[in-house]
Amino acid sequence: VALHADFRKPIMVSECGADTLPGCHMMAPGLWSEEFQAGLLEVYTELERKLPFVFGVHVWNLADFRTPQMHLRAAGLNHKGVFTRLREPKLAAHMLRRAWRP
Repeated sequence: VALHADFRKPIMVSECGADTLPGCHMMAPGLWSEEFQAGLLEVYTELERKLPFVFGVHVWNLADFRTPQMHLRAAGLNHKGVFTRLREPKLAAHMLRRAWRP
């Protein structure tokens, strides 16, 4: 909001997302759970609806993908996709479909 007040330009939120292990579910959304990823992306889509100067949200990423191994990446994958590497939808894919449906 302050950024828009200073520059009076439209804003696009880019590269928002959360790592999610496919099939990891928790009653209270915790890190790596599909509920956490869906909830985080829901916050961004709500932001877009509520603030007229926010004209879009770019979700990172469409699908999980292989990446060099490191201590922050389970099994050498970037798990921020709303679809698995096999293109199976995670909970967040269903939430985005509902949020973006006209």
